[in-house]
Amino acid sequence: MKKLNSLILNGTVKFLDFIYSGRSLQRFWVLEVIARSPYFAFLSVLHFKESLGIKNEKTMILMKEHFYQAINETEHLKEMEKRGGDRFWIDRFFARHLVLVYYWIMVFYYFISPANAYDVNIKIEEHAFETYSKYLIDNPNDQKIKEIAQDELNHVQELNEALSMLTTV
Repeated sequence: MKKLNSLILNGTVKFLDFIYSGRSLQRFWVLEVIARSPYFAFLSVLHFKESLGIKNEKTMILMKEHFYQAINETEHLKEMEKRGGDRFWIDRFFARHLVLVYYWIMVFYYFISPANAYDVNIKIEEHAFETYSKYLIDNPNDQKIKEIAQDELNHVQELNEALSMLTTV
């Protein structure tokens, strides 16, 4: 399954690279719109399972973690909006439709296989870090992007910790 995750993600990245070539702020805005949806999906599934009585001592920890991750990604989105990343209707249209599809895929995926859902999101957060890092090569004094890039690395660590919580008894 991890190979399929990588294949789909790599294809999506190539597509985004193509359509957002030379448009960093718009690309960042689209990525931040999308970046929140896995955390919303994880929360939705955890809440649903908890409501059905399918929970354990880790459920609340994961819910809190994913809530804070969603808030952090929302802060990134607001920063990109301040910079005009959502200025063009086509970017808003694309991001808002893509996020609907991605959210429901992640809901299904997390419900069936949380470990594989985390794997996808870890890869996405790593890609986000790489994307911001490339931007910083040409814009080394952009302190806010440095902070956002670090947040993406922090999310990778947090997701790895969540993944390890799933595998420990």
